[in-house]
Amino acid sequence: MNADTVILILVATITAGVPLIFAALGELVVEKSGVLNLGVEGMMIVGAISGFMVAAESGQLWLGVLAGAGAGMLMALIFAFITLTLMANQVATGLALTIFGIGLSAYMGQAYSSVALEGIKSLHIPLLSDLPVLGQLLFSYDPLVYLALLLFPLLVWFLYHSRGGLVLRAIGESPTSAHALGYPVIRIRYLAVLFGGAMAGIGGAYLSLAYTPLWSEGMTAGRGWIALALVVFATWRPGRVLLGAFLFGGVTIAQFHVQGLGVDIPSQFLSMLPYLATIAVLVLISRNAKTIRLNAPASLGQAFHREVH
Repeated sequence: MNADTVILILVATITAGVPLIFAALGELVVEKSGVLNLGVEGMMIVGAISGFMVAAESGQLWLGVLAGAGAGMLMALIFAFITLTLMANQVATGLALTIFGIGLSAYMGQAYSSVALEGIKSLHIPLLSDLPVLGQLLFSYDPLVYLALLLFPLLVWFLYHSRGGLVLRAIGESPTSAHALGYPVIRIRYLAVLFGGAMAGIGGAYLSLAYTPLWSEGMTAGRGWIALALVVFATWRPGRVLLGAFLFGGVTIAQFHVQGLGVDIPSQFLSMLPYLATIAVLVLISRNAKTIRLNAPASLGQAFHREVH
């Protein structure tokens, strides 16, 4: 394996991790507010088909990205209304949202399965993109990749160095105390859930408009579930979420290169590798209850009944 092959693998690993970065960091904010939304897979797939439809009909790829974000937010709004306003069970509602999203996307995408788009092109940064090794490794991506990487420091600043992030985390730890201090718990949780929906929608739109610019039913392939697992795997820390996204992206890419090298392993088993890795990590973490609860919001998944307090 020469240096060019290694660079290609690293570049492919980064791009494979991008949809997970969007979805997982969005879900991290949602869970930091104390809300557990298991509908990430449904929001991603609806974002993918909505973005693809708008881009195919309008010819505007970036309008498609906005449509993906909007579709994710709309799905999140449904979840928020049912769980935060109607006080329904968050786990059951999230699961229902995923099933609904998978079915809705299959219906919406019937006429687009044979349509292909040019896709969002990579940027060419003068001088930097032409650098040997570093040019291809650091400056050869489309704008959504850089947006995903920029999202990480912005999120860290918001969560740990801003008043808004402090309030969000306080609500996740003790919504009763935050409410007693005058903070609008439900409104802030709404905003967090909508942000998570927008990020999941952009993650889905990235798949259908940049990563593989076409639509195929079920194209998210469980990435929403992996994003949920990443948040737990990272023990609710943004830095670990980022590393975890690249780890699972690397495992995804590794299966293709193993097949290309002619290794005699059934392709079906290689396709299972990212999911097996997810299960293995969760099993390891689950061995220690203190580890899995480390940094977990104390009120995660619990409804806030304002009238009781």
